[in-house]
Amino acid sequence: MTTQPDHGHELIPRPESTPDAVRVALARIAPHRLSEMEQHKEQALAAALQDGKIGHLRHWLAYWQAQVEIERRPDLHSRYQAALAAVHATSRRDDPAFRTATTELRAVEAEAQQAVAG
Repeated sequence: MTTQPDHGHELIPRPESTPDAVRVALARIAPHRLSEMEQHKEQALAAALQDGKIGHLRHWLAYWQAQVEIERRPDLHSRYQAALAAVHATSRRDDPAFRTATTELRAVEAEAQQAVAG
């Protein structure tokens, strides 16, 4: 049996790796993002139908699993929001603060992806 690392308080348990479970979890912790999830799903479905590859749908599910992980864990959510605010506070992409913030955004997303994949 493996144990999950302790990240402090989690708003909800990690959902199962199914579209319905991820959607229900998102509805509980970030209902304002449901339309974004639905739009992304429609794009993934259209791409999968166009080129006949289910990978688009797998990517969609993995992306939203990671987004739910960020939303359900206050430690990740606060890091993500701070980095996002720092990105928006910069005026140029060549600003060192922009690069630092985007690096942090990628790190948070990678941590969330690793958590749900593990």
